[in-house]
Amino acid sequence: MKILTVLLPPRTGRMFRSGASIALALALGVAGATAASTVYLKSGAEVKGEIVSTKPGHVVIDLGFTVLTVPRDEIDRVVDADAPAAASREDTPDLYQVAPEQPALNVKENVERCGGAVVQVRTPVGLGSGFLIDPQGYVVTNEHVVAGENRIVVVLYRRGKTEQQTVQYSKVRIVALDSRLDLALLKIEDAAAAVFPTVALGDSGALNEGQTVFAIGSPLGLERTVSQGIVSRKTRALDGQLFIQTTAQINPGNSGGPLFNLRGEVIGVNDMKAMGVGVEGLGFTIPSATLKSFLRNRDAYAFDPRNPNAGYRYLEPPGVPHPKN
Repeated sequence: MKILTVLLPPRTGRMFRSGASIALALALGVAGATAASTVYLKSGAEVKGEIVSTKPGHVVIDLGFTVLTVPRDEIDRVVDADAPAAASREDTPDLYQVAPEQPALNVKENVERCGGAVVQVRTPVGLGSGFLIDPQGYVVTNEHVVAGENRIVVVLYRRGKTEQQTVQYSKVRIVALDSRLDLALLKIEDAAAAVFPTVALGDSGALNEGQTVFAIGSPLGLERTVSQGIVSRKTRALDGQLFIQTTAQINPGNSGGPLFNLRGEVIGVNDMKAMGVGVEGLGFTIPSATLKSFLRNRDAYAFDPRNPNAGYRYLEPPGVPHPKN
């Protein structure tokens, strides 16, 4: 993935971060651009300017002193000047980001916008899905995808100039997990790991029945599979937990993957489906509100390699006899 560095004149008061494949060195003293919008790139860089054209494949930004064409698959999100600023990792210790000002797009455009942050999670005995919530490599998935495993591989799919690129990371650490919530937080720690694309978390409480949603994942190992549906019920109680019920197809391998709204926000973690003869369109997703609580309180769910998830199984302690009266 190309990473853009833009150095703006002193009057703008900021230098934009990047990793280094394209660099535009702009002369000092040139008049600044109209700060109509802020374009956040997947590399972590930011570009401020007036958006003069939006195409399916790219966005044209007038910086005032030059015009910049940015491929759409390099863009994480666009924020208007009068919109409230989205939370970032520097603003909150919660790891995740929110972006309520993201514009709504159709499913095809959303797949281009969000698909790079959806990953496949593999273990020696199976696979599931997941998604990146932090540029440093934090991945959310289901607990049942990684339970009992200590060898985990995270697979990313990146769009190259001429072909799709598959990148595997095999040094993956379990940070936190909880079997009751069926949530797990992983961290990619490969030495070659760079800045990762991410997706923002949305507000599951703001969902409405009938609202369009879509899932991206690896059902039956078929990576980058997209399924579209609606919210059938925003709160469905099952086994003491609340789920989002959806008609979007959720199959084995989708576990741990994201359910998106049309603003490209993750509003749930796909968890399970109802199975049986004649049963269709009954998928269940862990609400993003539950995920946010899990991430905020991740220290309480911190993974201990001495616990049963590492492969150890402990016997039940002997019962304490009741004292005789």
